[in-house]
Formats: sequence, structure tokens, C-alpha cells
Amino acid sequence: MGGGGQQTDRIAGTNGRFGTYTWEEVQKHTKSGDQWIVVERKVYNVSQWVKRHPGGLRIIGHYAGEDATDAFHAFHPNIQLVRKYMKPLLIGELEASEPSQDRQKNPLFFILHLGHILLLEAIALMLLWYFGTGWINTAIVSVILATAQSQAGWLQHDFGHLSVFKNSRWDHLLHKFVIGHLKGASAGWWNHRHFQHHAKPNIFKKDPDVNMLNAFVVGNVQPVEYGVKKIKTLPYNHQHKYFFFIGPPLLIPVYFQFQIIQNMITHGLWVDLMWCISYYTALNFMFMESHWFVWVTQMSHIPMDIDYEKHQDWLNMQLDATCNIEQSFFNDWFSGHLNFQIEHHLFPTMPRHNYWRAAPRVRALCDKYGVKYQEKGLYEAFVDIVRSLEKSGELWLDAYLNK
Repeated sequence: MGGGGQQTDRIAGTNGRFGTYTWEEVQKHTKSGDQWIVVERKVYNVSQWVKRHPGGLRIIGHYAGEDATDAFHAFHPNIQLVRKYMKPLLIGELEASEPSQDRQKNPLFFILHLGHILLLEAIALMLLWYFGTGWINTAIVSVILATAQSQAGWLQHDFGHLSVFKNSRWDHLLHKFVIGHLKGASAGWWNHRHFQHHAKPNIFKKDPDVNMLNAFVVGNVQPVEYGVKKIKTLPYNHQHKYFFFIGPPLLIPVYFQFQIIQNMITHGLWVDLMWCISYYTALNFMFMESHWFVWVTQMSHIPMDIDYEKHQDWLNMQLDATCNIEQSFFNDWFSGHLNFQIEHHLFPTMPRHNYWRAAPRVRALCDKYGVKYQEKGLYEAFVDIVRSLEKSGELWLDAYLNK
């Protein structure tokens, strides 16, 4: 470890020493190839490290020149291990004048959840074996497999967030198995995309989940911007209608599949590719699962605030971008506990079956300090997606015609 100090001196660059910095100095280092972050008032030069970061280079880049303390603790369950990698990157700390979550994990819930997914798939195969491929039996089997696929999607999400095992190696291994073998997708692609979403939810140019590829305009800011610039790739004032035809049906079987294959080949994710090859494909249930996925994942985000970077603190940023759906046994199962979207965004490594315990405490804290905590019914949440798209479309049309 003796070389760590020498490396720190080299990384320190122009001043060549362990020093103290103002926010003005830190915020000068936000460009690709020159990025500093602050964690617990300590300043780190991550300019080269971003290329080796397991969560991808963009997630760190989103916090360049900023305080990443809350995001750092939210994403890393083994803080002591991560600190070993951070030591050589430490270049100083903030000047004095400059302005815990529960780690107990029980994998039994998740193993049982995996068991019920495998059981559904076994039942589907047995039905095909005994009753053949008639129309009625094919429809029944498709519904069963779509259910298994959707539940596998929520389970890979748990493993991807390292929220199941105390030893994260098991999370990584089972993540590759579930997302690769059971779903035909890539763990590396998911990590790169999803962690950016958690780091900067609903923020244009930083959250890939609000990159609509000009198919939709969302929020209150983007529609006006597109209208003023006379951008009309599609008739956005009708987007709440064509959403049903190009949103839920096509996201997973078309857009995601193309993006996943391209990502694996471009970035040389050959292990992920081998897992995907072991996946059996049947487009009928994939289209059904895509509907399930889109409605569940968007009900807590699309109707919320979507804007450019406002440099909010962690709590307000997450509460502005997310809302909860009422708890019930069905809602918990149907959404993979993502009906507790607020708690999931605040504590992304928390095992999901504990969200209901955290929710009352988070709500009480929000009430105490006047932070808006939103919760709605499942049907209302689905309707709000369409209403939000309709409102954004009207904003676009007004700007397009009148500004």
C-alpha cells in the first residue's frame, strides 16, 4: 500500500500535494478526462478510474464536481471494500469554511421467489408436453410464461442492486443467471443503464429512461422546448393515443433487444452473451411481458417532475422524481415491490420485502420537514401515465403553434 501515497501525488496534478479545496475549484473538474467528486467532504480525482468503475463511467460522471456522498452510500453495500479502491484517488478535502441503513439480509425470500418462477416455467412446459400447441393451450402457456418473465425481471433487479446476499459475489452470479439465462438480457447492459437512472432520476441527458428517442415528449419542459424549436418527429399532441401501440408492446421485444445485443458486442460482454445464448425465446410472451414492464416501471416516473439538472440534494431529487403505489399483496407481487418506488430510490440496496417497514418512517420524516410524499392507487397510477403524456403533448402543440 506504500505506493498509494505516490499515486495520490501524481493524480493531484497541478498542485502535486494533498490539499484543501473550495467548491469553486472542485466544480472546475466536470469534463470527460478531468473529473473530481466529493464523498464525505473528501475530494477524489476519478478522471481515470471512471473507465474501470463496475457501475459504468457515466454514473460517476453525472456527479462530477458535486457531492456524491448520498449516492455513494446508496449504491455500495460494502463500504470498507470500496474505500480500498478510493485511497489512491484521494487528493484532498474541502476547506473547513466550505459549506445508515440496515444491512441485514435474508436471501430466503428471494430463493422462494426464484422457486415460484421456475415452477411457473415448469408448469408451462408440462402443459405443452401434455396438450400440444393448440390455440387455447398456447394462449394459456403464453400468459404463464409472461408472468414468469415479469417476475424474473423484478428478481434480477434485486440481484442487480446487490440487495440479497451479504457477499455480493453471489448477487453478481445470480444476476447473470436470471437476467441472462431466464430473460436473455445482459447484466452489464442493465448495470450501465439502471444505475444512471437511480443516480439522476428523470433528469434529461443523465437518466437514459427519459431518453424517448423523439417518440414522446415528457414532463413540462421538454414539450415546450421541442415546440419552440419546431421539432415534430411525430404528432406529439396525439402521443397519449399512440403510446398504446409503440410504448408497452415494443419496448422489450424490439428496442431493448436491439440495444442489448448491440451493447454486448460493442463492449465485448462475452460472458453475458453466453448466458443469453442459453435463453430460449418465444416472442408471444415477450410482447405480453413488455406491456407489464412498461406500465409498472413508468407509473411512478412519467407523471412526476422531469427536467434538466437542478443540482438538488439526494432526498428532494428522489422524491420529486418518484411516487408510491398503495400497498396490497397483489400490488407487491405484481410490481415486484416497486410500488414502494420512493423507498427503493432512497435505499437501492435494501431488500425489497423490507420497504413496507421503511415506508412509514420515510413518510413521517417527509411530513416533519414538509417534503411532499406521494402515494396513489394502482389504477390511478396507470391513468396518470396517459394523462401526463396528453398534457405534455398539449404543451408541445401550444409551443409549436404559438411560440
